[in-house]
Amino acid sequence: MDTLDTYVGLARRRPPGPAGPVDMPAMRRAPLDFLAELARRYGDITMHQADGDTVYTLNRPEWARHVLRDNGANYTKKRTPDDFMLRPLLGNGLLTSNGPEWAAQRHMCAPAFRPAEVARFDTVIVDAAERMLAAWRPAIASGQPLAVDHHLTALTLAVITRAILGANIEGVGEGFGRAVDDVNRFIGHYIPAEDPDPADTAQRHRDYRRGRAFLDAVTRTLISARRATGTDEANLLNTMMTSHHIVSDTDLRDQVLTIVMAGHETTAKSLTWTLYLLDRHPEEAAKVYGEVDRVLAGRRATAADYPRLEACRRAVQEAMRLYPPVWLTSRRATGPDVVGGYDVAPGTLVCVSQWMLHRHPEYWDRPDAYLPDRFADTTSLPSHLYLPFGGGDRICIGQHFAMLEATLVLATIAQHVRLTLVPGHPVVPEALVTLRPKHGMRMVAGPRETQ
Repeated sequence: MDTLDTYVGLARRRPPGPAGPVDMPAMRRAPLDFLAELARRYGDITMHQADGDTVYTLNRPEWARHVLRDNGANYTKKRTPDDFMLRPLLGNGLLTSNGPEWAAQRHMCAPAFRPAEVARFDTVIVDAAERMLAAWRPAIASGQPLAVDHHLTALTLAVITRAILGANIEGVGEGFGRAVDDVNRFIGHYIPAEDPDPADTAQRHRDYRRGRAFLDAVTRTLISARRATGTDEANLLNTMMTSHHIVSDTDLRDQVLTIVMAGHETTAKSLTWTLYLLDRHPEEAAKVYGEVDRVLAGRRATAADYPRLEACRRAVQEAMRLYPPVWLTSRRATGPDVVGGYDVAPGTLVCVSQWMLHRHPEYWDRPDAYLPDRFADTTSLPSHLYLPFGGGDRICIGQHFAMLEATLVLATIAQHVRLTLVPGHPVVPEALVTLRPKHGMRMVAGPRETQ
């Protein structure tokens, strides 16, 4: 009798949870509420049935660490919701590959994201922020609202493509943002079973196909342009094009699109939520304004300023706590395990929610409050409690780049303008692939000295 047969024959200890299959349409409509209600009714480790899967949800850092790091070899991304959603778009890139193949891809990309390397791109980051501010001048003068989330998507796209891929595609930045929205609306509502609303899904599928075609065209254009120029510039795209790990145009397309998508979307959303929260909390905004005036004294920000831009950095960190761009991480058990005193059968889908961990009242004082100064000293935070970039071996390869970019962009914006939410504009977090404002983020930009 093999290990699985032996395991199945044992009496298993299972976590508490709903008795029958969950209401999938209701869960998809409000996944954050679903997670919160599970925890409220059943505790920090729960079990439910969804689309034929047995799903465990873990809401304590020691369990997150166990699954993502300590026993990470027992858990895979294969056949998880993340895999089903992302693979049709990204192929077999760094976010979706597994095992030795993933390790080889990670090794290939890692040098481009070392702190010393990303610091070289501070000029690229600040240049992009200043161009965005210049484009805002007519709206600043007229008081017209800005779709801040889309502008930030265009900015972060321009930065990642220029810094890591050595390309300039600012002309398609806003179109890229709309395509990302269309793609996320579809894959974020992934429905593997019978569709409860075929007409709505058909429209989203049409939008998805159009968005995917646009993203694919941009990616292939980047690759073609680099082949045509044949530049020897040191960047990740050149590294990938000469790597023995890339054996076909499809492999290269998958890696480039993965880096572009992962390298801009989460940072754009982090900045969007940061600007919103600073508007809602003027006392925290005042700390940011005072800091940039004191540290920068009217000059452009550089990577050398990063250690002293503490209020800016904390403002972003706290925004990512309250509104983590990646709000759920899923893995599938490949072998038997025990977590929290409960047995995990092979094939079980195990989920860790950043949304829940980041608001757990046992670990965070006033968990729903925006208090950036809580990040003044993070040495007492338990491992794997704060996971805006994931955890374990698969922690986001671009975390240093993302934090430098977000901090310098925020500092540059704060030097020149104050952003105010359009009165009455609804701000509702929507948990798709990333956590985004469902209705966008419409804000009015005005000179700081006049407000």
